[in-house]
Amino acid sequence: MGQALAERQESTVRAVIFDLDGVLVDSEIWWHEEREDWARQLGLTWTRDDSAAVMGANSRAWARIMRERKGLSPDADVEIEADIVDRVVRRYAGGAPEIDGAIAAVRSIARRWPVAIASSAHRAVIDVALDATGLAGTIPVVVSSDDVEHGKPAPDVYLEAARQLRVAPASCLVVEDSLNGVRAARAAGMTVVLVPNASIPPAPGATDLADLVLDRLADLDPDAVVRRSAVASA
Repeated sequence: MGQALAERQESTVRAVIFDLDGVLVDSEIWWHEEREDWARQLGLTWTRDDSAAVMGANSRAWARIMRERKGLSPDADVEIEADIVDRVVRRYAGGAPEIDGAIAAVRSIARRWPVAIASSAHRAVIDVALDATGLAGTIPVVVSSDDVEHGKPAPDVYLEAARQLRVAPASCLVVEDSLNGVRAARAAGMTVVLVPNASIPPAPGATDLADLVLDRLADLDPDAVVRRSAVASA
């Protein structure tokens, strides 16, 4: 057993960090639909494989990937990013696509542990999502992958969330819905729970890499996750 893994399993949960899209709100499908519509207006197509290619990337990276995959001009990145972000922000005007039990679960967990958001989404999208769900003010630390050098699957966003929480990474529990998110949390030395999203399921391998897989965020007991992980790996 490696030292980092041993430290992660021996620690207790001192903070819980949530991804946003696909974990707290059922918005992954929104991103896919808006990219589909964006491509359609240009006479192009956007597929599930295209969406998988941008999963976890920060705004700079996914705009570049979109431009490259569709063969657009190298100077199109800024326009692509602004257009897609604006489209998703506007979707929240009709309310948040809440996942059953997820928001209540966050509120319950936040009463016992320090909590944070570590999301690949643009800050404008995170802010409007938290407002729409009523979680603004409940989660004191919010980090976008745009705030760090590298998006998921690099660990940067999770390490920055832990730094702002003032909690060692090994004592952080992460809730994710994607393969790149799970990879990022594991690279940060954190325990990770996968809650697969029905609209945009995680890529193959996510289930095997996660410490625990749950059907619903509402079923999460952070203390029990650490106990089960330690027993399973003993």
